[in-house]
Amino acid sequence: MYAMDYLLFKWIHVVSATILFGTGLGSAFYLFVANRSGDVKAICFISRWVVIADWIFTTPAFLVQLVTGYFLIEFLGFDYTEPWLLASFGLIALAGASWLLVLWIQIQMRDLAHHANSTSEVLSHNYWRLERCWTLLGCVGFSAFVAIFYLMVAKPDLY
Repeated sequence: MYAMDYLLFKWIHVVSATILFGTGLGSAFYLFVANRSGDVKAICFISRWVVIADWIFTTPAFLVQLVTGYFLIEFLGFDYTEPWLLASFGLIALAGASWLLVLWIQIQMRDLAHHANSTSEVLSHNYWRLERCWTLLGCVGFSAFVAIFYLMVAKPDLY
């Protein structure tokens, strides 16, 4: 790989990290605020678009992170057993697992909000139970990504 390839992959890696984190944080903020309002119509509207945003932006950005991360590790000749890389791999697995659960929960929440809105009912207890899980898993995933950002920049020796 040439230096220009490295810069291109690095740029794509940084941009996709920005899209991943920014879309996730923005979507989470809007759904969190809509949920706090208790307005079923608003929750129905926002939850629909949060799920769409995850498919359009978050999913591709996550996949791009994996691919470009691999190429950057290879190009720079890092040892896959370096402590900061091992920690990053664990954190990306944690963040990815959290995000998959969050996505599944968001789809359930969206469907429950749609049902409540279309039948003029209040949101069910199941919706609010899912919302608590969604919030907790979102905090786990975002914390993992913040830690990954630190590891990518600082590359500390963790031993």
